[in-house]
Amino acid sequence: MITTDLSLAKSELQRNAIIAIPTETVYGLAGNAFNEVAIAKIFALKQRPLYNPLIVHIKSAGYLDHVAKDIPQIARQLADKFWPGPLTLVLPKQVVIPDIVTAGKDTVAVRVPSHPMTQDLLQQLDFPIAAPSANPFGSISPTTAQHVDSYFAQDLNVILDGGTCQRGIESTIVGFSEGKAIIYRLGSLAIEAIETEVGKVTIRTLDDHAPAAPGMLSKHYAPKTPTVMSVDIPSTLAAYQGKRIGLLVFQSVHEDIPLNHQEVLSPSGDLEEAAQRLYAAMHRLDSLDLEVIVAEQFPEIGIGQTLNDKLRRASSD
Repeated sequence: MITTDLSLAKSELQRNAIIAIPTETVYGLAGNAFNEVAIAKIFALKQRPLYNPLIVHIKSAGYLDHVAKDIPQIARQLADKFWPGPLTLVLPKQVVIPDIVTAGKDTVAVRVPSHPMTQDLLQQLDFPIAAPSANPFGSISPTTAQHVDSYFAQDLNVILDGGTCQRGIESTIVGFSEGKAIIYRLGSLAIEAIETEVGKVTIRTLDDHAPAAPGMLSKHYAPKTPTVMSVDIPSTLAAYQGKRIGLLVFQSVHEDIPLNHQEVLSPSGDLEEAAQRLYAAMHRLDSLDLEVIVAEQFPEIGIGQTLNDKLRRASSD
């Protein structure tokens, strides 16, 4: 049920049920992060492999020591700068965090979401919530309550409706080694913003076997429709001539494709706007009974690097 009733959401979480929550990045499937039964329900509902850890959402930076320990100063520096917001930190975990949350690792991924509805909910709870994206494993992430409803209408008693996600792309995930930052997942917070705070970072974003953080698998965020990433749209369209093609582009309409089979993410060339609209555009194209979706590569600057990373993981090849 799509609702804005926080008291109902709180009640469901307190009885270890799973609900959907809005964040500024994407919608999440949320459960009590301290309860193994609730967390097992999340993995089962998503059909998510147990080796892929979850993110724990906390109410404030001041709560961090309840879930993590041995926190390096560089991590606190990033938290002070970017929380609440789309930054997740991978830190040594407190024993109160069940191993199922962390895929058996001794580290936990943590963030403070900025969405006002979920912030309000967290303030009313005496536990944090674990919340991966509210979609079946590998599918397109949801950025509206309606997207979640299309996936899980029969499974969730509560889908909190917080409108369209402001960022539209998952959080950036950062870990630490020997006093240096490592980016495990490209996300809404650009690499440049992090490097401004803590200097040069290492990027280590692929691991299909024992990922240190969520979002590191090579196949992810994928439409059911075969999807091809392209640096040369006219040539790619020519290669698929005669097929029902959907087109996902940054700025410009292409006259060879019907307009209702195209998604132009930002006519003004704003990468932040393109990010906010990306998943919704993928959802719409995926509903059109197309034979292929051709997605244009973005400029490799700022959050454009994140958008290209998402498209690569969504691609069929």
